[in-house]
Amino acid sequence: MFSQIKKTCQRIVGASEEEVPVITPRDWAEKITHDPAHRVVNYVTSLFPIFGWITRYNLGWASGDVIAGLTVGIVLVPQSMSYAQIATLPPEYGLYSSFVGVLVYCFFATSKDVSIGPVAVMSLTVAQIIKHVNESHPGVWAGPQIATTVAFICGFIVLGIGLLHLGWLVEFIPAPAVSGFMTGSALNIVSGQLPGLLGISGFDTRAATFEVFINTLKGLPRAKVDAAFGITGLVSLYAIRWACDRLSKRYPSRARWFFFLSVFRNAFVIVVLTIASWLYTRHRKSADGKYPIKILQEVPRGFKHLGQPHIDPELIKALASELPVATIILFLEHIAISKSFGRVNGYKIDPNQELIAIGVTNTIGTLFGAYPATGSFSRSALQSKSGVRSPASGLFSAVVVIVALYGLTPAFFWIPTAALSAVIIHAVADLVASPKQVYSFWRVSPVEFVIWVASVLVTVFATIEDGIYTSIAASLALLLIRLARPRGHFLGRVTLHNPNESSSRDVYIPLNPNKFLMNPHVKVYPPSPGVVVYRFEESFLYPNSSLVNDAIVEYVKKHTKRGRDMSGVKSGDRPWNDPGKNSEVEDDSEKPLLHAIVLDFSAVSHIDTTGVQALIDTRTEVERWADRPVEVRRSDSFHFATILSPWIRRALVAGGFGVGTMSTQMHEEIAPVTRYHDQYIADPQHAGPVQDGPGRVGDPEALDNIAQVSVRSSSEVTVQSIQQDAAAPMVLPSTPFFHLDVATAVRAAEGGVTRASSFMEAEKE
Repeated sequence: MFSQIKKTCQRIVGASEEEVPVITPRDWAEKITHDPAHRVVNYVTSLFPIFGWITRYNLGWASGDVIAGLTVGIVLVPQSMSYAQIATLPPEYGLYSSFVGVLVYCFFATSKDVSIGPVAVMSLTVAQIIKHVNESHPGVWAGPQIATTVAFICGFIVLGIGLLHLGWLVEFIPAPAVSGFMTGSALNIVSGQLPGLLGISGFDTRAATFEVFINTLKGLPRAKVDAAFGITGLVSLYAIRWACDRLSKRYPSRARWFFFLSVFRNAFVIVVLTIASWLYTRHRKSADGKYPIKILQEVPRGFKHLGQPHIDPELIKALASELPVATIILFLEHIAISKSFGRVNGYKIDPNQELIAIGVTNTIGTLFGAYPATGSFSRSALQSKSGVRSPASGLFSAVVVIVALYGLTPAFFWIPTAALSAVIIHAVADLVASPKQVYSFWRVSPVEFVIWVASVLVTVFATIEDGIYTSIAASLALLLIRLARPRGHFLGRVTLHNPNESSSRDVYIPLNPNKFLMNPHVKVYPPSPGVVVYRFEESFLYPNSSLVNDAIVEYVKKHTKRGRDMSGVKSGDRPWNDPGKNSEVEDDSEKPLLHAIVLDFSAVSHIDTTGVQALIDTRTEVERWADRPVEVRRSDSFHFATILSPWIRRALVAGGFGVGTMSTQMHEEIAPVTRYHDQYIADPQHAGPVQDGPGRVGDPEALDNIAQVSVRSSSEVTVQSIQQDAAAPMVLPSTPFFHLDVATAVRAAEGGVTRASSFMEAEKE
C-alpha cells in the first residue's frame, strides 16, 4: 500500500523511479541537530567569554592591565567630555557612557585591546538625530532623553543580531567603504569643531562640511579670546607628540617613557589650559553671569540620572528613520576595530559575541543615562601599546572615571570648551586615511578606490547619513555586478615537465592566457576536436546563469559545424531566427562536429534552480545545433570536474546531468514560470516527447557504452579504501560523468570522441 502511494506521488511530481543517491534535507537536518544539548551548552557558555580566561588570571596579567587601564582612563575622561560636546549633550553624559562602556564590555569581550566608550562619529550621529527630532517636534523631548533612547533601541537591535549569529552581515561592507565613511566623518567633525576652537558663533555647525568650513572662514574676523586657548592647545598636542616620537627614535632605551609621556598629553594640556582659564576668568564674570571665554561650568557630581530609562513610543516613531544609520555605525566601527587589533596581535575575535557585547553595553548603559558607545580606535591603540594583557583592564579604566565623576567635577567647571575642541580635532584627525592607505586602495582595486572617493565626497558635501548609505549601496552594487558578470574561460592544455623527477603533468589554462598572469609565449593546445572545456569563476546562480549559456552556445556555433547540412534548405523551411548562409558548407568544412562539453566547477560553490535550467537550455541548444545528442553512443554530453558540494551534485542530478541516462519523465524546463511545461507551450516544430536516439534510454548499446565509460573514468584515479586494502574509485559509480579533476574529465570526453569516430566509420562501411 505504502509503495503504491509512493509511486503515485512520484508520478505526480515527475520523480524518476531509479533514484541516484544524493544528499537530502534530512542529512542536513541531522547534521545541525546532532547532540543539541551540547550545542546549547556551548552557545550559553560562549555568551560569557570571561569564564574562558578568568581562571587563568595572574599577577603578570594584572600589572599590564593596571598600567593600560589607568592610562586609557586618564585619556578617556577629557575625551568623553569632548565627545559629549559633539553630541550636543552636557559633559557628564560622556562620563556616564565611558564608565558603562569600559566596565560592562570586559565581561563579554573577545578582544583584549578594544576600549568601549563615546566616539566622535557616533557622537556626531547622535547630534544629527537630536537635531532631526527637534526640528520635527520642537521642545517635546530633551536631548539626553533622545540620546538615551537611541542607545537603548540600537543596543537592543545589535544585541539581537549577535544572539541570532547574524554577524556575517557586517562582511557586506568592505574596508574601503568603511575608510571612506570614516574619513568623510572625520573631516565633518573637524570642520564642526573649528568654530568652537576659534570662538566663532552665529551659524549652524551641523550643516554640510563645506558650508561649515566656508562660514568659519567668513567668521574669522569675529574670532574671540577662545582662539588663544584652542590654538595653543592644538599646537601643544601635536608638538608633544612630535617631540616624543623624535626622542623615542633617538633614545630607544627610553622609548617606553616617552610613549607614556606622549599618552598623557591630552590630560596635561587640559590641566594647563584649565589653570590658565581659571586665572583669566575668575575675576571677569559679567553682570549677567557670563565669562569672557566659553567654559564648561557646572558638571554634576556622581550619577544623577541613574534609574529606569523613560522610553517614549512616540519618540521612537519620531527617530525611526535615523535608527538604521545609527545602528550601522554602532557595530560597523567596532567590528572593524576589533578585527584589526585581533589580526595585528595574534588572536581572533568572534563578531557575533562582539555584537552581543556592544548590545549589552548600550542597553545597560541607559540605566545610567548613557548615550551610544562603541569601540574607539585611538583609545584601543593606546590600550594595546600600553601592554594590556586581558579585557580586565576596563575595570581599572572604570575606576579612573568614577574618581573623575566624584572627585574632580569642581575642577571641570573651568575647562575651556576651546581646549576640548582641540582635543577632538587632534583625536579625529587620525581617522583621516593617509595618502599611503588611499594609494593602496588604488593599487588593489581601482573600483573600490572610486567607492572610497564617492563616500568621502558625499559625506563632505551632504551628510554622514548619505555618506554611509552611499558607501554601502556602492559596495553592494559592485558585489552584485561581480556576481552577475563574472569571468569565464575556455581552456586548453599545457604539459608541465619536471626535469628533476623526469615527470610531467597536464594542466588546463585559458586558451588565450593573460600576459600579466603567465608567459604569453607558452603554447596552449586546445582539446581534441569537438571537445569544449569551460571554467566558470563564480557560483552558478540566477544573475549570471544566462551569461554561461550565451558563452558556451556562441563558442560552439563558432568553432563547430552543424550536424545537419543547411546549405540546401529553403528559406521557408528554416527557423525564423536562422538567417542562413550561402557559403555555410565552405565555412564549416574544416570545423569538427561537437562531441562533448567539459565544465570545470572548481570555482562554483553554489548552484540554484535557474542555473540548472540554464545548463539544460545549453544542452538543448547545442544538441539542436549538432542535430543529435552530443557524443554519439553516449547519453550525456556534459562532463563536470571538481564538484565542491553535495548540494551541487544533487542539483545537477535533478537536471539530468552526470548519471549517463536521460529520464523520459524529465522535462526540458525544470524551472517553469507557470505550471505548464514544454509540451504545452512548444510550437508544432518542437512539440512531441523526447525521442529515443543514440545515447538515449532504450538504446541497449548506448547503455553498454555508458557502463564502459563509467568504469574506465572511475578507475583512472583510485585511492585505498577505508574498509579494505584494495583500491577504490574516487568518484561515485552512480554519476560517471562527475570527475575528480579537469584532466580526468577531458580524458573521458576525448575517449568518447575516439569511440564516436569509430562508430561513424563503421556505419559508413
